[in-house]
Amino acid sequence: MRRVVVAITGASGSIFGIRALELFASMADIETHLVMSGPAKTTIAVETQWALSEVEGLADHVHGARDIAAPISSGSFRTAGMLVAPCSIKSLSAIANSFSADLISRAADVTLKERRPLVLMVRETPLHVGHLRLMQQAAETGAIIFPPVPAFYNNPRSLDEVVTHSVGRAIEHLGVDVAGLDRWQGG
Repeated sequence: MRRVVVAITGASGSIFGIRALELFASMADIETHLVMSGPAKTTIAVETQWALSEVEGLADHVHGARDIAAPISSGSFRTAGMLVAPCSIKSLSAIANSFSADLISRAADVTLKERRPLVLMVRETPLHVGHLRLMQQAAETGAIIFPPVPAFYNNPRSLDEVVTHSVGRAIEHLGVDVAGLDRWQGG
């Protein structure tokens, strides 16, 4: 059983984190640990038809954003990595600066210090130089910056397909294969 941490922050695009949980739930060998920020809960209510209890029900374990004593706050709690989807600029800033003010930034810091994959689906546009510097700083400490930029070579027919493909590609950076993911076959 491999453990994966999924964090959902308050940036627009909460469906990315929800879809990650859905994909992981279909994998028998993955145990998920979910943490959501307060703003994420608001964004989920605004952007989706999902009830918070339904989102939490997709995860094997749910941790409060202020619970810095949760298992995922320690490097001795082994995981395959962490996905922050979506990743707000506020969370990016905390992660890039090792400012462990909440469980999301603490778990991300632990992931980096233990040299495990940390995938940040940074969700903001346009970007100013401060955002770019934060992304560079996070990348220099080992984070994988993975904005949810859609691919079109797979000829998506719906927004659902765009979301699934983006999240599937991000998940694979955690060393988890996603079945049925369309891949570039050449021209």
